[in-house]
Amino acid sequence: MSTSFETRYASSPQEVKKLDTQELRDEFLIPDLMEAGKIKLTYTHYDRYIAGGAVPKTPLTLETIAPLKADYFLERREMGIINAGGSGSISVDGAIFKMNHKDALYIGKGAKEVVFTSDDGKNPSKFYINSAPAHTAYPTKHVTKEAANKIELGSLETANHRTVNQMIIGGIVTTCQLQMGMTELKTGSVWNTMPAHVHDRRMEVYYYLDIPQEQAVCHFMGQPQETRHIWMHNHQAVISPPWSIHSGSGTSSYTFIWGMAGENLDYNDMDVAKITDLR
Repeated sequence: MSTSFETRYASSPQEVKKLDTQELRDEFLIPDLMEAGKIKLTYTHYDRYIAGGAVPKTPLTLETIAPLKADYFLERREMGIINAGGSGSISVDGAIFKMNHKDALYIGKGAKEVVFTSDDGKNPSKFYINSAPAHTAYPTKHVTKEAANKIELGSLETANHRTVNQMIIGGIVTTCQLQMGMTELKTGSVWNTMPAHVHDRRMEVYYYLDIPQEQAVCHFMGQPQETRHIWMHNHQAVISPPWSIHSGSGTSSYTFIWGMAGENLDYNDMDVAKITDLR
């Protein structure tokens, strides 16, 4: 089988306060989701969200996994994919979608066959996958980076000048609960999602990319008055529970892909924590 998975259970804030560095990483960090020739998935018990990667040297077919108890992967799910590697394509029940670097694809509930292909096996695609339960079927839709809704935030003075590319979100793609997009830091800026916030009605996963070799991002999590940190490198992801902030600062500029699911589809539904209140 080309598709493998691991399971992560939900943790309370009280439990997380007691974790040491390695335990915190084991609980929330997804360190190796991009492995050549494989589809690797992490099934979380936060909103039954799945995050993972597909790196096809030769075509890879998405297979169902045991926790779904389904005949095929998207029997009761929707999926979002952003290509973080070389150009390639995704076949959805025979319809082929060309996927350039940083293109996105939404696949609706009910699609039976999903096949990932790289144009060049020596420079393979790195398909970053997010999936959430779905109550109905919406059309599959391809979204280029150019077609994203772009929002300029922050400033160089506060080291957080960035462009938010909203890609799989209302107004561009109709979904049940999944939302995805990509935030690119400007040269000289290092902070993302600051001021930090929580949204108790949604969970989130951050996937970091474009981190130069020998550089890193420090991802901050936890309740606003009880924060922790996880050091991360290129092509790693981190799970963010609904009760946790999710913010990072890098030793250089970088990009991250955010994906979320939960109670509602209001992108601005968040409870902001003042910078001066963080502990």
